[in-house]
Amino acid sequence: MIALRRTLKSVLLLGALSALSGCAVLSKPPVGNTRVPEPAKAVELNRYIGRWYEIYRYDAAFQKGCEGSMADYSLNDDGSIRVLNTCRKRAVDGPVKTAKARAVVKDKATNAKLKVTFFWPFSGDYWVLDRGDDYQWAIVGEPSGRYLWVLSREALPSAEEKALYRQRVESMGYNWALVRETKQQ
Repeated sequence: MIALRRTLKSVLLLGALSALSGCAVLSKPPVGNTRVPEPAKAVELNRYIGRWYEIYRYDAAFQKGCEGSMADYSLNDDGSIRVLNTCRKRAVDGPVKTAKARAVVKDKATNAKLKVTFFWPFSGDYWVLDRGDDYQWAIVGEPSGRYLWVLSREALPSAEEKALYRQRVESMGYNWALVRETKQQ
């Protein structure tokens, strides 16, 4: 019985270490920003929720091959935010891939810093670094500068809007050479 418990503990420990090492490898996209900006504006959650289309991003392993990416946010009864990320694999009309998560505000003064959990106990930072006054666009990142997403309420923003997004991203110190445009329908 004792030998069985030790074997079971060893298997569980090795499994946990394998899972953790796999997560570490998957979550290491190229570092693109040497200074991490703080969020520029407070966020009104009721105006932020809804559908957002991903226009640009730093490529990350967990999004490889994703096109037509979008995020749907809604408020839960407990004040947390329900997250549903959707992408199409390999093409804008490819197979659908979804990921559900729960986000919790960590900075109640601004609502701009959140923690998102896709699977417990692992969570990541989600900072709304900048946004339009009309909540038609947002730039999202996190403290390490490794992740970056530019979101819009429109799947196909105008060239002028895209130029504004690029200017804002570069003014925050992000490396535009690492930015990838997401194809949308």
